[in-house]
Amino acid sequence: MKSSCVLHVLLFAFVTASFAQSTGTIKPSGSLEQTLRASESNLIAAKRKDDAVFFKRTLAENFSLVGVDGKLLEGAEAKDNLGDSDLVELTPYDMKVVAASDDVAIVTYDAIVRQAPQEDQGSPPRYQHFSSVWVKQGGQWKLEFHQATAAHWGDW
Repeated sequence: MKSSCVLHVLLFAFVTASFAQSTGTIKPSGSLEQTLRASESNLIAAKRKDDAVFFKRTLAENFSLVGVDGKLLEGAEAKDNLGDSDLVELTPYDMKVVAASDDVAIVTYDAIVRQAPQEDQGSPPRYQHFSSVWVKQGGQWKLEFHQATAAHWGDW
């Protein structure tokens, strides 16, 4: 996916999420919400273990990632940077699912994040907000986009 396409997906996700929150009209079905909550929980577990098999099975071919540092990563670089075996804690809370269509949904949540200390850099923000765009391809939900955003700048 080219950068301009990623920006369109992000804009669409933001507008859709904002519309859903302001009007309350786009509510996923119970089964869709359960499926995507489970998918996101499985993603979190895979991130903790840096589970390459899970990522290969779950990530869309055009997966892209915006890290907490704000850098857009695409292709193999994005896939290689999703897992983090140095995670000590990644505890999600306040998870929400917004259905953009029958085949596209956005999952957002806040999380407490702790990583093992690294010599050459400080620890990342302890509180982060995550957003994921899931698309249904061939009957399976695939992660097409994932973003981490610092939610509290004081502990950067």
